Amino acid sequence: MKKSFTLIEAIVIIFIFSILISAVGSAVVFLYKTKSYTFQQSVAISEARKGIEWMVKEIREAVTGEDGSFAIEKAEDFELVFYSDIDKDKEIERVRYFLVPAGGKEGKLIKECVSFTKGGSCSVTFSDFLENELEDAEIRVSVEGDLNSPNETIDIFGDGVYLGTLCTGSECGQCAGSYQDLTVFNVKDIAQDNSLEISALSSSKVDPFCDWMEENHSFKMRVEFLWEEKGLIEEKASFKKGVIDPTGFPPKYQKETEQFFTISENIMNEFRGEPIFYYYDSENNLLSPPIDLERVTYLRLKLIVNVNPNRPPDDFILISDVQLRNLKTNL
Repeated sequence: MKKSFTLIEAIVIIFIFSILISAVGSAVVFLYKTKSYTFQQSVAISEARKGIEWMVKEIREAVTGEDGSFAIEKAEDFELVFYSDIDKDKEIERVRYFLVPAGGKEGKLIKECVSFTKGGSCSVTFSDFLENELEDAEIRVSVEGDLNSPNETIDIFGDGVYLGTLCTGSECGQCAGSYQDLTVFNVKDIAQDNSLEISALSSSKVDPFCDWMEENHSFKMRVEFLWEEKGLIEEKASFKKGVIDPTGFPPKYQKETEQFFTISENIMNEFRGEPIFYYYDSENNLLSPPIDLERVTYLRLKLIVNVNPNRPPDDFILISDVQLRNLKTNL
């Protein structure tokens, strides 16, 4: 005589079977996530290793810039600026490696204004642009108009504070039909309050007879406002590279032409309190900030990589040393 399952026994069997299926499913998901994370960590390490290899090659060949700048322009814990022919085109590029903290917002706004009066003025205003604390800010100002002689100039002011004068030499032409004499001003101090007014005042000899886009104007001003906010350093940060090619004669490095590349988006150096760049003199003495640029002959590069710092495996550390061939003094 066959014995059949009771309803209670069937329910128990189904319950046990469900638990087993759930356990197997959880194990599969865990293994998949672990494998996926391991793969992501491996890719991040590979990208960082490749980046540091390129850095070593480029830093090793650092030389004087096309504009006569010293081979190293800036040497800090998380930023290095130097000059090197990185693409072998016989022109020296300005190269910048720098860390961008996680969450560090970058912004860019462009505004223009025009004056229609002799010796006139105009202004633009930026407001409510910040979400977090300001890290740095700059404006890039250029002008167009009746500006072809030494007594036809434009004074630039930020929140009423004099910043500088444009078109003092041969940088500008009369009614050129394009913006000229691009000049960069740092405005971090006056932009901290989340408001910034940039005004331009022309000299009395600037007359209103130019017709580029607006008829009978004396001058026009274009302001490109760029800012960076402080990020959340307790999270992963991005390590980037910026490159500027020299232009014009005599050669200049225009900041607005900088091209950016991401080396890694999983860098933990700042959170761990470990610099990316260490600087040494010709006797292998570690230099302390502020770095005396002319004493630097040797660098150590250190990248701490971690795709997810909240779970194992631990940080992966890449270290490489590089001697600046053209700055060695101990030969």
